[in-house]
Amino acid sequence: MASQPIPLSAPFFDDEERRRLSLALEGVTAGNGPFCRKVEARLQELLGVHRVLLTTSCTHALELALLALGIGPGQEVICPSFTFVSTANAVLRVGAQPVFADIEEDWLGLDPEDVRRRLSPRTSVVLPIHYAGVAAAMDDLLALAREKRLKVVEDAAQGLAGSYRGRALGTLGDAGCFSFHETKNVTCGEGGALAISDPELARRAEIMREKGTNRAAFLRGEVDKYTWISEGSSYVLSDILAAVLEAQLDKLERIQARRAEIVRAYRESLGGWARENGVALPRESRERQGSDHIFYLRLPDQTARERCLRHLRAEGVMAAFHYVPLHSSPFGRLLPGSPASLPVTERVAATLVRLPLFAGLGDEDVRRVIDAVLRVFR
Repeated sequence: MASQPIPLSAPFFDDEERRRLSLALEGVTAGNGPFCRKVEARLQELLGVHRVLLTTSCTHALELALLALGIGPGQEVICPSFTFVSTANAVLRVGAQPVFADIEEDWLGLDPEDVRRRLSPRTSVVLPIHYAGVAAAMDDLLALAREKRLKVVEDAAQGLAGSYRGRALGTLGDAGCFSFHETKNVTCGEGGALAISDPELARRAEIMREKGTNRAAFLRGEVDKYTWISEGSSYVLSDILAAVLEAQLDKLERIQARRAEIVRAYRESLGGWARENGVALPRESRERQGSDHIFYLRLPDQTARERCLRHLRAEGVMAAFHYVPLHSSPFGRLLPGSPASLPVTERVAATLVRLPLFAGLGDEDVRRVIDAVLRVFR
């Protein structure tokens, strides 16, 4: 009998998520309930920030961060083209203009020098992503932001449990945004979070998250009634999903330990093959502790990448590419000032292959993936 295909990712659920769901269904099911508050408190402690606000997605966390920072029409936000569409969509949703910049070859994060070249009098925010849960060049990006008086919003969708020089990803700039989509290390199916260290910014974001009302302050007994006091939207996560997320946070160390084991196995088994075939594996650095969210291969060229993908899928390994660069996408080409070319972005997008990586991946399937990769060029 043929072996079952190995998926690219899968959530790590068991009976504990079901138990928490049952508890949530017996109580508050709307947003900002007891499970939401518990999860927010745990994330605040984990990240070391003043406030974490759960949201319905990382996309909404990005929108909320930009709204709370006062970003809107007439302003520009510099972000990578090598990212998921949510990064740019959040900018457009607040009425600002995304400006696409190139990435660094080594770490696949925003290139600070290319960011500098794309600055204009309208630039208000630098929005790096931490690809694969590995930090972008944050020292240089933060220094540039200070020099030009810009805000920094981190797209840390893949970054929970990653750090840069001992500080959690998503806590280095003015705001950090996380994802709990089903493909992420820790998931509730769909969800996100906004992390903020500045109390005043957190206060504004809390109001905007609750439709522009001071309902959260009312629930805490700080005001005698709540009312509409700001623009906003409905970004609050249901307590049902927060219950799943609480169970996942209980497993965070276990999840991360298993993902790290798989990454070590890939590195140890594929290092020699990669050197022999001109394939690059993800770089490592003590300063940039990754979240082990993605393990990728960078093939010598696009032809080799397509051959690799065809071979792996034929062997039941559901490997995948990553990101059609936003500047080259049908909608991205319509945006004013969209660059004609971003060389590093295009080269990476044409040659990258992601391997299966999730906590439930067994040793036998890890070996299947490795053996399939070792046969790619035979």
